[in-house]
Amino acid sequence: MERKTLFVDVMLPLPVKGLFTYRVPFELNDFILPGQRVAIQFGRKKLYTGLIRKVHEDIPKGYAPKYILSILDELPIVNEIQFTFWDWMAEYYMCYPGEVMNAALPSAFKLASESKLRLYPGFTVGTTALNEKEALIAEALIHRDTLSIKEASDITDQMKILPLVNTLIDKKVIMLEEELKDHYKPKTEEYVRLAEAFHEDKALKEIFDKLEKRAFKQLQILLAYITIANKEDGYPEVSKSLLLKTADAVNAQMKELIRKEIFTVQIRTVSRLETRHSSDDPAKIEFNEHQQKALGRIKDNFTEKDVSLLHGVTSSGKTEIYIHLIDEALKKGKQVLYLLPEIALTTQIIHRLQRYFGNKVGVYHSRYNERERVEIWNKVNAEDPEDQYRVILGARSAIFLPFKDLGLVIVDEEHDQSYKQFDPAPRYQARDSAIFLAGLNNAKVLLGTATPSFESYYNTKSGKYGLIELNQRYRDLNMPEIIIADFRKELRKKGSPSHFTQLLLDHIEEALLKKEQVILFQNRRGFSPRLECEVCGWIPMCIRCDISLTYHKNANHMRCHYCGYHTHVPAICAECGSSRVLMHGFGTEKIEEELSIIFPEANIRRMDLDTTRSKHGHQKIINAFEKQEIDVLVGTQMVTKGLDFDHVNVVGIMNADNMINFPDFRSYERSFQLMAQVAGRSGRKEKQGKVIIQTFNPKHEVIADVVDNDYIKLYKWQMAERNRFKYPPYYRLIQVRLLYKDFKLLNEAAMVLATQLHSIFPGKVLGPEYPLVSRVKNQYIKQLLIKTSRTESVLTVKKELQRQLDDFASLKEFKKVRIRIDVDPY
Repeated sequence: MERKTLFVDVMLPLPVKGLFTYRVPFELNDFILPGQRVAIQFGRKKLYTGLIRKVHEDIPKGYAPKYILSILDELPIVNEIQFTFWDWMAEYYMCYPGEVMNAALPSAFKLASESKLRLYPGFTVGTTALNEKEALIAEALIHRDTLSIKEASDITDQMKILPLVNTLIDKKVIMLEEELKDHYKPKTEEYVRLAEAFHEDKALKEIFDKLEKRAFKQLQILLAYITIANKEDGYPEVSKSLLLKTADAVNAQMKELIRKEIFTVQIRTVSRLETRHSSDDPAKIEFNEHQQKALGRIKDNFTEKDVSLLHGVTSSGKTEIYIHLIDEALKKGKQVLYLLPEIALTTQIIHRLQRYFGNKVGVYHSRYNERERVEIWNKVNAEDPEDQYRVILGARSAIFLPFKDLGLVIVDEEHDQSYKQFDPAPRYQARDSAIFLAGLNNAKVLLGTATPSFESYYNTKSGKYGLIELNQRYRDLNMPEIIIADFRKELRKKGSPSHFTQLLLDHIEEALLKKEQVILFQNRRGFSPRLECEVCGWIPMCIRCDISLTYHKNANHMRCHYCGYHTHVPAICAECGSSRVLMHGFGTEKIEEELSIIFPEANIRRMDLDTTRSKHGHQKIINAFEKQEIDVLVGTQMVTKGLDFDHVNVVGIMNADNMINFPDFRSYERSFQLMAQVAGRSGRKEKQGKVIIQTFNPKHEVIADVVDNDYIKLYKWQMAERNRFKYPPYYRLIQVRLLYKDFKLLNEAAMVLATQLHSIFPGKVLGPEYPLVSRVKNQYIKQLLIKTSRTESVLTVKKELQRQLDDFASLKEFKKVRIRIDVDPY
């Protein structure tokens, strides 16, 4: 039989164009498949993990391809639909396919080589003059085969180690070699089993008697095993850690039992993921008349349209409809993707889904470590449906999982801006991407929200999406009463500003006396947004970004929320030396502290980025609030999104004006959404809730629409504005950002690129301008905005834009200026 010469086109997780062709060693011909990972050499020395896109026999022209080094997977980890999805994402969002691959794969799948130091062949001590630190590295390598760069840094106590390494290479003392580092290792656990010699009752009794006299703790371990294991099953294996915990024993005592050959021990691979079984008797979903009609309309719409929008007021029972549709999809043998904007939301909903669907449900988001994410990926990709996750609940990155038979996509809180990825590339919108992914899988999409994005609602009115409205709360509960607290009147009465109006404090006090709970929303974390000198106006600024530092009282420092830089709190003004440096504004930390002084008996907690950094941070706070261990929950927009609490009767919006007055064409839309969503957290069971909105402008149109719960009115007058000023959904936006450390060169580059774009897209380009924050991490920023009509071919516009960017990149004087493209940027 003739041997075939095979080649593979490989994708790399790097911002480079195209695929790279490698040759397959003959002995691997029978094992190579598209979608597998392979180890390859890229460049002179670097080793990378690549993904096979295509296997073929076409000999590359003009060069001899390198061989792949090894195949890393027995079966493909990426399927053809995923590759098609990645190609679309790279084209639509104007980035490299490798950047999409990098975002899609868990980091443990992306092996990259690590540089190792090794003694140069033939080197002997004393033949080359070495200083003290060079000698330390050489001596260490005499006793060890290799050192990592970090180990060399630790040995020499020198942070900047590369100059020292380069000197040793020049002196031919050491050499560098590349070694692939695998970050994923299966989790293993020791299991013990009673040795067969003691399975008979007589032998077992004899060993009991011996241990009772000489080793009572070992006897307790054995008794614990007999209690857990079942003789009828042949004394099966039991987890060693469980056995030690049950017997309250230590490992040394277990080792003795193994040494005496009473127990045998085996190492087993176990999952890192929690396993939950469905409830034996999950609560049966009983739909009211409104839900039943909505469910019927969704099914009718799915026969004609692939995407439908469920516009249901808060607490109308949308989740129950989702569960019913998931159940129907599973009965058809399909997989389901359930997207949520916030990790916090998964905490409550996962328990509800697991009650119905048990271990068919998996959760995927950024708080899982890289090894856990690999295991979830493998569970979605499993060949056997019994071992497979059939329902995935996750944040935006869940769209990249290797679904085999996706039948339904649910995008809950579809309006939320957290679905947009800003940095790094690909800068995708997960809601829009999920709709394209569903199309590739012939799946249906249900968008759900109480406050639709204007784009989605526009698509329903133009006939592109189906529309289902659910305007009645479950059990016919009343919508919350919305009360306006006027800051101006408060100032006239008190004469000095306060973060709390008396109206809000009175309602909080009343709720606490009735043992009811309170949520306070302030979309700014930290203690105080800025410090300012009363004498000269000096404000402490970040040294790397053009933004004021935020005071965090718990950590007792000033912090930049863009780059993480922090410094001590200044006692005096750095400009004039005055001690009159005062705090301005307030964040969640300050509200928490001041409220604790006003209501010392109340248990007050915060839920923001600072308090939820740990893996289970959200879950702990939400569980405590559900159990009424917390009386008042102060939070950022995390508290606005779909959380369901029985005993919340008062919601306070601390400052509506900051949201409304933010300089963004979407600020009115987003302000309405945030206020309506946080209002929906109150009065969800039996009793009508109350929402207090604090503002200096009680007659503002957006606030009036929130009070009237009139989404349609807001939509109509805002859409007229959007059409007039050429904003989405009537126009598409593409943002082009230029970044460089030298603002003079950046300005020159921006003007050159702007001139090119203005000539190609006359009347469609705004800028160049500095954004609100014009420097981040020592990189100055200039941006241009391209507006194109929906009637124009967006593909043609993008191709022309890319051509102009390629021409700009070829200019030597601007070679170091970085370009970032953001399609649908806001």
